[in-house]
Amino acid sequence: MTLIGNSKRLSAYIGEADRYDGRPLYEALLESARMAGCAGATSLRGMSGFGATSREHAKHGIRMSVDLPVVVQVIDEPDKITALAEVYAAMIGDGLITVEDVRVLLYRGGVTGGPDE
Repeated sequence: MTLIGNSKRLSAYIGEADRYDGRPLYEALLESARMAGCAGATSLRGMSGFGATSREHAKHGIRMSVDLPVVVQVIDEPDKITALAEVYAAMIGDGLITVEDVRVLLYRGGVTGGPDE
């Protein structure tokens, strides 16, 4: 797959404890991106944050949250991102979904070692 130039980034901001169909929501979102044939997806766990409820999610001191913020990001062609955003909107209860324009400079897979291989 070639993914160079103008693309879109879909970001879903959710909670680590959010579930979908009996499993973690972030896993279900990643699987949806894979099934849609997207170039790739990443889930990132935040250290702290707050959302629409202004309830802080943090992992520090004695208060160890089990609902840390998670961001799932997917970068691909605009048509795939538009379709996937609709799927994500149906899967996410509480959260935020954004779509931004990005410019891909490099997308390469299959490299298994360092520069000497």
